[in-house]
Amino acid sequence: MAKIPLSFYEHHDVVQLSRDLIGKYLFTCLEPEKVVTGGMIIETEAYRGVDDRASHAYNNRRTPRTEVMFSKGGVAYIYFCYGIHHLFNVVTNKEGVPHAVLIRAIQPEVGIDVMVKRRGKKSAIPTLTSGPGSVCQALGMTRKQTGISLTSDAIWLEDRGVLIPDDQIQVTPRIGVDYAKEDAFKPWRFVLSKL
Repeated sequence: MAKIPLSFYEHHDVVQLSRDLIGKYLFTCLEPEKVVTGGMIIETEAYRGVDDRASHAYNNRRTPRTEVMFSKGGVAYIYFCYGIHHLFNVVTNKEGVPHAVLIRAIQPEVGIDVMVKRRGKKSAIPTLTSGPGSVCQALGMTRKQTGISLTSDAIWLEDRGVLIPDDQIQVTPRIGVDYAKEDAFKPWRFVLSKL
């Protein structure tokens, strides 16, 4: 299958793009295994940059960590959360506009045995790639890959022609952003409700 072109990620509406990522496929091929792992994206959250209190780039905050968010759409933003989990985001929009989509869950389909090993599990449990920390751990992603192109041979997305009707997507407020005041209630989380 063909990788999704960089032009896809330059869309100006990060919320629409977050919804459109449901049904796309996320893959990695990383050291040390160099085995393709991945599956279909089934849960996302949108973060709308400088005017979104839940975003790391709120109020135009530019730090060594957030600088990659200001890149042209189509690169990875991976950060370490609470000193425990790595979280993977798709940077979107044009250069200078720090929009991103957090990938919260995938349906594992390729390289499941490697994902099971990375997660330290004995078998492919239902929560193998449920939750953004689990996604990164299963796919082998860390901060080392932040800034990498999403058309690389290390991390990429594919459109495999899966069309998800709106009635199969649950739309809710984002999770764990209570600090964002009224922005915490924005319905910018998308979850595939039926497989």
